Amino acid sequence: MTTIQFKETTKATPEQFVAAVTDFGPGREKLFGNSTDGYLKVHDQGPGFADVTEGSRGIWERLRYDWSDPNRIVMTTTDSNLWGGHSGHTYTFTRRPDGMTDVDVVVVREGKNLKGRLIGLALVVIGKSFLGGEFKKTVNAIDAQIGR
Repeated sequence: MTTIQFKETTKATPEQFVAAVTDFGPGREKLFGNSTDGYLKVHDQGPGFADVTEGSRGIWERLRYDWSDPNRIVMTTTDSNLWGGHSGHTYTFTRRPDGMTDVDVVVVREGKNLKGRLIGLALVVIGKSFLGGEFKKTVNAIDAQIGR
């Protein structure tokens, strides 16, 4: 099992960030490079939760999103072609006195097959820089979207 942690600061409030992350409409790939519209399928959605399949480049996962806590989004992997076990993502928001928001991210990857285990091992080496870089692009896109 691989656990990767990183942090970014956004101009968005936690509410604005949650709204962007939980917008499962067309164009999601503009915010999330690893979630192309062709893979996106919303199975169920209600106040504070969603059940969504997303992915790109041959890798997909079905996630249970929970944003019932206004300071956190928990995305639990329920199915995937690579990930199983305790896989998922957690975003925790901390408001700063300057109006910015710190977003602490924890990504857990537990390979459920050989390909998943091999990619999980690669993430030990490149995960923080790769996933952190992708998340930085997401933060920049959300900041541009809200125009603050």
